[in-house]
Order: sequence, then structure tokens, then C-alpha cells
Amino acid sequence: MSGDVLIQQLQRLDLFQGLSEASLEAIYQAASRRKVQAGGFFFFQGDEAEWIFVLVEGRLKISQSTIDGQQVLLRLVTPCALFGGIAFSQQETYPANALADEDSLALCWSKARLMEFVAGEPKLALNAIRLMADHVLEFQERFSQLATQRVERRLARSILRLASQAGRKIEEGVLIDIPLSRQDLAEMNGTTLYTVSRIMSQWEDQGIVLLGRERVVIRYPHGLVRIAEDLT
Repeated sequence: MSGDVLIQQLQRLDLFQGLSEASLEAIYQAASRRKVQAGGFFFFQGDEAEWIFVLVEGRLKISQSTIDGQQVLLRLVTPCALFGGIAFSQQETYPANALADEDSLALCWSKARLMEFVAGEPKLALNAIRLMADHVLEFQERFSQLATQRVERRLARSILRLASQAGRKIEEGVLIDIPLSRQDLAEMNGTTLYTVSRIMSQWEDQGIVLLGRERVVIRYPHGLVRIAEDLT
């Protein structure tokens, strides 16, 4: 992928919104590239938070390991997305694992190097603060959902969120254009594979979704919104 295309991708990220072309070029030139094969890790939970990444190719799973050794899937990362942004904060270690679900390539900057750009770019500093605030709000919302919402609502919201990130219009409806297993959905919503399979099968019978192997098509988005918002 050419440098010009990558710079255009950086420009679309919230972190780099509003920066001049010259600033974006300098930030791009300062980046290193890191390749990780499928099954490898960009970082582990507990590693020193010293790098900030933008995924260029591939797909990642961001997950946390619980005390009893279980993995909780927090989010899926697709190309042109930032991860490891916790390094902007005072957090000394990564709170989650970044697993390459397929062969992946990322641009990365050391925390110290990117902070040099932050010091000279007030807009970048404001974007970084907003990014951290958004992450806090996102996890507060997810915690609230896990504590108070029915599984159906949580699952509908997760699918709609994934559709907004990686949805593509096709003849049958809106395809979530990343491999997505029912186990992935179960981990993202704090429930079991059996429960997700049962709900998704019900939705397929109702014409709301169309299912395949690691494939989800939303056939009736409004129906999914109604479930997500708990509308009668």
C-alpha cells in the first residue's frame, strides 16, 4: 500500500482529524511498520504500554484475560483503526491482549515520539484527550449494558455497532464484512455460545438476519434497531 494511501487513511482517524498535510506527512514518516502473523500478538495484557498502532491490513481481536484464565473479547479491530491508544494515558501497561486473527500489518509510533508531535500540535493534543474520553465512555456503557440489559439487546447493539464499522450493502441486506463467529459474539456480550446461537436462529426465522459460516447479513436493520432500543 502506497504512502499517499496510508496518509489518506490516517487523515480519516479521529486522532489525526484537522491536521495539516505537512503534519500528517511528518507523522507518517515517523512511523515504524510491524507485521504479525495470524495467531501472534502485537502486545499482551500487562506489557509496558509504549506503542500506539494503526492497523493497515488484517484483523485483530482485543481481549482481556480474567483471573480464572478465560478470554473476554472486547472489540474487533479492522483496517484503518487505532489500537493501543491507552499509551496516551498514565496507564503504564496494556489492559488487554491484541491478537492477530489473520496476518496483519500495522503502523506504530513509540509513545515518546508521538508525544513530541502532541507537544507541537495543539489539535493533536485535543484529539488525544477526546479519544481517551470516548474510550472511557464506551467501556462505561458496555459495563452498564452487561449489568442491566437483556442479552437480546446487548447482542443487537453489538451487531449494529459492527455493521457501522464494517458494514457493506449487498443484495440481501447489510453484510458485516469481517469473519464473525457466534463464539466471537458470545464473548463480546458476556454470554454463552448456546444463547447466541438460539437468539440468532430466532432472528433468522423472523427474517431479521441471514446467517452463514462466520458471516452475518442484516436483512431488516429496523427490526434489529427495535430490539436494541427495546421498542415494542
